[in-house]
Amino acid sequence: MSTIKLFVDSTSDLPLEWVERYDISIVPLYTVFGDESLKDGVEITPDELFARVSAEGKLPKTAAPSPADFIEAFTPYIEQGQSILYISLSSELSSTYQNAVIASGEFPEGRIAVFDSLNLCCGIGLLVMKAVRAREEGRTMEEIVQLLTLVRPQVDAEFVIDTLEYLYKGGRCSGMQNLIGSLLKIRPVIKVIDGKMTPAYKVRGKREKAIDQMLNNALSQKDRMDNDLIIVVHALAEEDALRLQQILKEQTGAREVAMSRAGCIISSHCGPQTIGIFYAKQI
Repeated sequence: MSTIKLFVDSTSDLPLEWVERYDISIVPLYTVFGDESLKDGVEITPDELFARVSAEGKLPKTAAPSPADFIEAFTPYIEQGQSILYISLSSELSSTYQNAVIASGEFPEGRIAVFDSLNLCCGIGLLVMKAVRAREEGRTMEEIVQLLTLVRPQVDAEFVIDTLEYLYKGGRCSGMQNLIGSLLKIRPVIKVIDGKMTPAYKVRGKREKAIDQMLNNALSQKDRMDNDLIIVVHALAEEDALRLQQILKEQTGAREVAMSRAGCIISSHCGPQTIGIFYAKQI
C-alpha cells in the first residue's frame, strides 16, 4: 500500500467509483441554511438542496471546513505512518486552502503537502487523477507536487449556467440583470482563469446553442488536449451530459471521457441545468 494518502474536498465532485477505487478521502464543505450547517454530500445532497431552495426561495451560504475539521480528518492517517497530499479548492474562491495549511502545521514537518488547485469541481478531479497515476508509478511526494504544478495551468474549465436566478439570489448579479437575462434568454458561460470564476461570454437564445458553443470550444483544442481524461459535469442535466460525453469520445480519441454530477457547493452557486467540460492541455 502506498504511503501517500490522497485527500480532496467535496468541491472536487469526484465520481464515487474513483473515490472508492483509489482510496481518496474527502473533506466536506458546508451548505448553510440559517443556523443549520450541513456537510456537502454527507448531510445534504444536490437534489435536497434544489428542493429546499425551491420551497424556501432562498439560497444557502457555503462555508469552508475549519482547521479543526482538517486536523480530525488527517490525524488517523498520520498516526498510521502515511503522508498526506491534499489537493484543495482554489484559494481564490475559499478559505479552504488556508485552513488546510493551518491544520498541516499541527503535524510533523513534511508529512502533509497542501496543493492549491487554483480550480474547482472537476478541474480538481483532473489533478487528482494525475496524482493517482503518479502514486501508482511510485513517484515521491515531491515528484507528484512538481507534476501537478506543471499540469495546473493547463487545466481548462468552461461551463454553461442555465439560469441567472441562482446568481441573483446569491448576490452575484443585480435584479435588473436577472430580469433582462431571463427575458432575453441569456446563458452566461463561465471559465476558470487564475483560480477565479470569470464570465467568458454570453449566448443569447436556446440553451442548446450555448452548450454547443462550449462543446465546439473544447473540440477546437482537441489537438492540444492531454488525451488521458476529459470530464463532463452536470447539475440535473444528465441527458445533455451523456450527449456531450458521447461526442467527446467520438471526436477527441481520449482514453476516458468521464461524467460527474455537481455537488451542493457548485449547485448552490450555479443552479440546476448547469453543465461543464473539463480537460487539460498537453504539458
